[in-house]
Amino acid sequence: MDGFINFLKPPGMTSHDVVAFIRKQLRIKKVGHTGTLDPGVAGVLPICVGKATRLAEYIVDRPKSYRAEMTLGITTDSQDAYGQVLSQNDCTGIKEEDLKKVLLSFCGPQSQIPPMTSAIRQGGVRLYNLARQGIEIERKPRHVTIYRINLIKSDWQLPFPKVIFDVQCSKGTYIRALCHDIGKKLGVGAYMSFLIRTQTGIFSVNNAWTGEEIAASLRKDDFSFISPMEEGISFIPVIAAGAEQVRDLIHGKTVVLPRPYPINKIYQVHDENNKLIAIGRVVAEKENILFKPDKVLASS
Repeated sequence: MDGFINFLKPPGMTSHDVVAFIRKQLRIKKVGHTGTLDPGVAGVLPICVGKATRLAEYIVDRPKSYRAEMTLGITTDSQDAYGQVLSQNDCTGIKEEDLKKVLLSFCGPQSQIPPMTSAIRQGGVRLYNLARQGIEIERKPRHVTIYRINLIKSDWQLPFPKVIFDVQCSKGTYIRALCHDIGKKLGVGAYMSFLIRTQTGIFSVNNAWTGEEIAASLRKDDFSFISPMEEGISFIPVIAAGAEQVRDLIHGKTVVLPRPYPINKIYQVHDENNKLIAIGRVVAEKENILFKPDKVLASS
């Protein structure tokens, strides 16, 4: 039983809870997730099953997409709706055009300070453990990238306006920190009042499975909620291998490629039946172009 589950995590469930749920449902131990979602956040959480757990690192690195609601004029100590209010500010001087300009200014590479309530380790201790003790320390900035940010709608009739926007970003981006920084740049403060992750790599909220749907499928011996490993890493280019090459790769051997490929690029190798055999890099050795497997997924 190897593959990926496009799990729709509800608010209140931790990523660890999701893994435990899938382990119990499938009655197997080899289950992992591809990057945590905060307990209060809903959305796409790809789950790796069986041999696919060895491919988690490739999914983790993929861009993430979110739909966020931001409340202007209020700041909290956690930068989201679960924290204590620190300040309230008048927003009547802010116009939608100001908001649009500030949103666009965040596109591209960014330096972001992680929230104190995040799970990042600093000095061997998770930040949220320090936050629970009322301790705040200086955090190291993280370099992230905002690929796009689009305003969906805003409600300026409220004393503290609500703003909904879509964002696509690199791994490691904190959307609540982004909301905090947007509010700071507008001069009124802001916090993230709601968040859903809509996509991770090829995994979209449009075809995600809830826990209830998975449990119902299993009662009918239907495992269609598990997608093949090949589908989960379809963004990695494929090299088709012959029978002799497949035999060598299964034993972890480096194989000569029949034609040139870009050097030092990651590829997945499929057999004649389009089944995933290995994933690795193309390297040059003397006059030969070789495929050097990093992970062998097939067995003899």
